[in-house]
Amino acid sequence: MAIALALVAAAAVTFGLRGQLSSLGAPLFPGDNAAGAPGVKPTARSVPLALRIPAIGLNAPLSELGLNPNHTVQVPTDFQEPGWYKFGPSPGQMGSSVILGHVDSYQGPAVFFQLRSLRPGDHVDVTLADGVVSHFVVRQVAMYSKSNFPTLQVYGPHGYSALQLVTCGGAFDNQTRSYLSNVVVYTSLVSTG
Repeated sequence: MAIALALVAAAAVTFGLRGQLSSLGAPLFPGDNAAGAPGVKPTARSVPLALRIPAIGLNAPLSELGLNPNHTVQVPTDFQEPGWYKFGPSPGQMGSSVILGHVDSYQGPAVFFQLRSLRPGDHVDVTLADGVVSHFVVRQVAMYSKSNFPTLQVYGPHGYSALQLVTCGGAFDNQTRSYLSNVVVYTSLVSTG
């Protein structure tokens, strides 16, 4: 199972996301890039069911996301429901868990519309199927050009339990009907309960 997950993640990194490690510049809201709280034991694998971010009034169920036939990461089909990338760690496990959500649609704001307003120190909670709640704290908020998306930084391991939240941002290209950048919120596990 671990080998299969590693191969899928490698395929996503190599073929689907085509990321680099460079960004548009400084983070939107730089913070402490330190690992999670000392002595916090990572959780066991369990499907995440709900995401809660008090600072922006978000409380939403989570869907599961996989890979498209072209090996790119799927995006949520519901604009009001973020999705967890199921081929990575579950939130609270060692490694980088990733949750993606839409910023808006032609109908207006979507689930991650306020994501860019998070600041270092804000809290993010994920309820898992086994009843555990993984508590994270925001470390940094950054924006990257989609052509320079830092795939390894977002999806790769960092030696601690991390959760990255990803949405679109920056300028909107009316011709392609797409945003030119991604907003990434980097968090680390601080407790479980």
